[in-house]
Amino acid sequence: MPSRGELRGDDHNQPNIVFGKAPNTGKKPGGGGGGGGGTQTGTGMSAAKLDAETEELKHKTVSKDLRLAISKARTAKGLTQKQLATQLNMQPQVINEYESGKAIPNNAIIAKIERALGAKLPRAPKK
Repeated sequence: MPSRGELRGDDHNQPNIVFGKAPNTGKKPGGGGGGGGGTQTGTGMSAAKLDAETEELKHKTVSKDLRLAISKARTAKGLTQKQLATQLNMQPQVINEYESGKAIPNNAIIAKIERALGAKLPRAPKK
């Protein structure tokens, strides 16, 4: 049977653990030196730059040509957004987002809509 010292783990290779105190890493809280503008976002841009930047970080949305082409072809076939979505096994919200210009273009979805409507639709440019 092991002695009490062995059970307690009186091993001198273990680091001392002190509860209730932050570990000493050699850095001061809030680090980065003076200036106060060193906050970085996940993209590596500073918060001030991120606020100023609008174009670079926006998702591409559906073009106006595509929006109009989908709604024209759908109304020419006499379908509602919900009917078209049901026919394509999609949520009606997907069709709504494409027609309102809020969707992020996906050529696979555009191709499905094209086949269902029997019309050629403008595609999203390839990346």
